[in-house]
Amino acid sequence: MKLAATTAQNSFRYSWLLGRIFPFIKPFMLRVILGFLVAIPVGVLDGVVAFALKPYMDYVVGQKDLVFTVLSHTFTISWSFMAVAIPFAVVLFAAFQGVLRYLNSYLTDWTSQKITNSVKIALFNKLVYMDTSFFDENTSGVILTRYLSDTDTASTGIVNNLKTMVTSVFGALSLIGVMLYSSWKLALIGVVVLCVAFLPVAIIRKRVKATSNKNMVIGGNITTNFNETYSGNRVMRAYCLEKRQKTIFKTQIWQAFNNNMALVKRAGWMSPLMYLIASCGIATVLGYGTHLIISGSMTAGSFASFVTSLLLLYKPVKTLGTTLTGLQNIFVAMGRVFELFDLEPELKNKENPIKLENLNDKIEFKNVNFEYIPNHPVLKNLNLTVNKNETLAIVGNSGGGKSTLVNLLPRFYDVTSGSITIDGTDLRDYSMESIRENISMVFQDNFLFSGTIRENILMGNPEASDNALDKAIEYAHLREMLDELPDGIDTLLGERGLTLSGGQRQRVAIARAMIKDAPIVILDEATSALDNKSEAVVQKALDNLIKDKTVFVIAHRLSTIKNADRIAVINEGELVELGSHDELMSIENGQYKTLYEMQFRKQETALQL
Repeated sequence: MKLAATTAQNSFRYSWLLGRIFPFIKPFMLRVILGFLVAIPVGVLDGVVAFALKPYMDYVVGQKDLVFTVLSHTFTISWSFMAVAIPFAVVLFAAFQGVLRYLNSYLTDWTSQKITNSVKIALFNKLVYMDTSFFDENTSGVILTRYLSDTDTASTGIVNNLKTMVTSVFGALSLIGVMLYSSWKLALIGVVVLCVAFLPVAIIRKRVKATSNKNMVIGGNITTNFNETYSGNRVMRAYCLEKRQKTIFKTQIWQAFNNNMALVKRAGWMSPLMYLIASCGIATVLGYGTHLIISGSMTAGSFASFVTSLLLLYKPVKTLGTTLTGLQNIFVAMGRVFELFDLEPELKNKENPIKLENLNDKIEFKNVNFEYIPNHPVLKNLNLTVNKNETLAIVGNSGGGKSTLVNLLPRFYDVTSGSITIDGTDLRDYSMESIRENISMVFQDNFLFSGTIRENILMGNPEASDNALDKAIEYAHLREMLDELPDGIDTLLGERGLTLSGGQRQRVAIARAMIKDAPIVILDEATSALDNKSEAVVQKALDNLIKDKTVFVIAHRLSTIKNADRIAVINEGELVELGSHDELMSIENGQYKTLYEMQFRKQETALQL
């Protein structure tokens, strides 16, 4: 599945999306609820200043004492007391609101990070089990964007935006309450203005989805460009590709800019329109309010309180508009995230699979056909039997299907038709984990993980004893190299092990395969990229690795091929010849003989010299 082609189909199914993310929120529900409870008074306290203006204007400015009756008892509060008490109370409420805002912010960040981590871990657990074909089809940039950036957007923002919305809603309600207390007639105008102001938000949501999807693709392409510039820096320098990379990056950056500006161009009118709507509402309130004051239906204090509430109301309304737009962006990202959760690897264990314990007899390829792309066969009706402890060398033209053949054995891919059996049992009847536990692989370009040399070797068998580790080092001819390193086997490797030479990386990979001690060994052109000196040392290590093993070796080195028990010649996806070196050389005009004369004879001559 190509991730760049997905479009977050469910981004408007809000209840469905919230239902999907709820299991990740549930473990932290107590703090989430507490955060929402704190968000309510944070919003409600916005109305304190507006509410305080009425008594301040009516009594303090008018220098009138407040007289009221409670349970037949009359009480009087002097205007001079209120002149001191009201400002002090406003400051006190502001300080209290500040404490609540801090607490609300801390709870929001804590729960958001916890939820984000949970989603990332769950997604990564899915990612590591995806098929090899999934990684073939998708660039590293798109995968990083989808699995990290989208996750951050979806899970980090959801709690924060919902709490902001709660604060804004209750802030708006408290201000509307003050407005109603001051004048229900003017409040009716304010509420109508509020409703009209929300219309632009509804119009913009689909544009947010389209822009978000395009940004995801562009962001993935930018990350891919960074990765390729980093990993391919030597090729870039060797072929003077710096200008090419700069041009690609510049194009991608401007694509992102143009995409975002297209949204700004269409959405930029939302804020001015809300200002215009609010201004119309304020103008109407001022005109009608003046009439109410003149007619004696409203005091100046009530009007001041109302106007202040209306002006303050614009902030939570605008925040609500921004939050709802942000929430739509989050729901789009969330839709893409749950598309990832719904992805399933094509290769799965069958129900109650058999555990492969060892290779006891033979491996058989029966009428095997395989294609990466439909109707473009790579292997065609291939039949081959490899006995226990036999070494099979695989040779043939480039792109003929040699690597594909050995990649089918650990079930990196499944055959399109036909079958592969181990000891008479179809490969698909075994659990994939047990198959791979019985196979050691050494590739042409072996990947070493960040960490120490010790950690990389022990990945073959984390439970290996120190004695087994020492033997693997010895047999892989690593001892001399390790003695030259300042920290020996505990030397930290750079990313992908690039601080080591090609031959050194190969020997670490061989030690990793050796300590695994699997009965089946696959060598996929393990020495093809090395110079003669490095190749000679690595070959000695490989000879130690393959002792008493069943070996598939894709080789270009003459000695490896000649020493194999049998040689399989694969051209254009077909097994065209099979036999020992001498048997194949005896075939007049045979393909192996032709290949030998063209490629391997030069090696033999060089070795004799």
